[in-house]
Amino acid sequence: MNDLTIAVIGVGARAPIAEHAVAAGATLVAAVDPDDRAADRAARWFGEVPVYRDIPELLRACPDLDAAIVTSPDHTHAEVSEQLLSAGVAVYLEKPLATTIEDADRVLAAAHASGAKLYIGHNMRHMHVVRLMREIIARGDIGEVTSIWCRHFVGHGGDFYFKDWHAERAKTTSLLLQKGAHDIDVIHWLAGGVTRQVVAMGDLTVYGRVDSRRDNGDRTMRDWFSLDNWPPLAQTDLNETIDVEDLSMVLMRLDNGVLASYQQCHYTPDYWRNYTVIGTEGRIENFGDSAGGVVRVWNKRTGYRPEGDQSYPIVGDDGGHGDADELTMTEFLRFVREGTPTDTDPVSAREAIAAGVAATRSLRTGSTPQNVPPVAPEIATYFATHQPAPPLPHH
Repeated sequence: MNDLTIAVIGVGARAPIAEHAVAAGATLVAAVDPDDRAADRAARWFGEVPVYRDIPELLRACPDLDAAIVTSPDHTHAEVSEQLLSAGVAVYLEKPLATTIEDADRVLAAAHASGAKLYIGHNMRHMHVVRLMREIIARGDIGEVTSIWCRHFVGHGGDFYFKDWHAERAKTTSLLLQKGAHDIDVIHWLAGGVTRQVVAMGDLTVYGRVDSRRDNGDRTMRDWFSLDNWPPLAQTDLNETIDVEDLSMVLMRLDNGVLASYQQCHYTPDYWRNYTVIGTEGRIENFGDSAGGVVRVWNKRTGYRPEGDQSYPIVGDDGGHGDADELTMTEFLRFVREGTPTDTDPVSAREAIAAGVAATRSLRTGSTPQNVPPVAPEIATYFATHQPAPPLPHH
């Protein structure tokens, strides 16, 4: 894979994931970002690489570019990816796929029309906690899955999502979509189905009361993040506009009959996610979601017994999903070069987006039930067969 040339699009907080591609042998030849300060960040992270202001300029300068890693703000994902895919450039697109169902479908259609490889960075499919739970389910240890509950304690929410564009509906739709896309995708993967009906509640309960506001366009999240930013109402320098919810919950009915729920809070003191998967013959639950945590199984009738019947250690992901980032990027590069099937797929990413969009519509319209539209059949077939365009020729 050492003959692949890549560019990184959007030199912000997630851009350093491109370092995993370089470590795997790809050559980073350019970056794209309209911000005048992006060149300094690119030099700090990647060394001396040219930084272009937009995709057309990049494509003129690098006509033989093999792949691009898109880490630009969410609301730009569709336009940026469509331009790259239409030019025949393979795309690693950081989740979420897009901020609307229509934009997500545009990206899928562009990949289908061009044959250029599309990969969505749902790195949680490579987190050991998720893969371990899938293994336990696949063995039949809890029987047939009937329900999944997920609680997400977003302890770093104030720093991660309320000091920049993430706090604005116009750029994220909602954090139930932006942040929830990870967990909705995991719920779908563990359940073996996708959401077709939702009902949700949510509100801006805390951060809307913080008066300290600032335009943080001159900084990135790595500049302001600190565990000392506590308690939530004492936060400073929040984004000037905040109109997304900081507390959300959604109920989901999947196409295979599984019922699921997802709860998200952006001002808890601790930061982790807890999944409970219930089946016809038992249940599993994780305590911690990275190294040092455990997944426990109950499959005998009992009273309160917190240790469960079996306990399996979670390994890897010492610093969050850093290990999963590396595995995800390696899978993308192999997919581009060899066409190898992947554990992530764009239609699943689209289904997570669609559920998040519908849930957002529900919570903002008095918790009215919403149906989630399916993807077009020909698009579903194309991606289900792993994008059967020929792999890149060797240079």
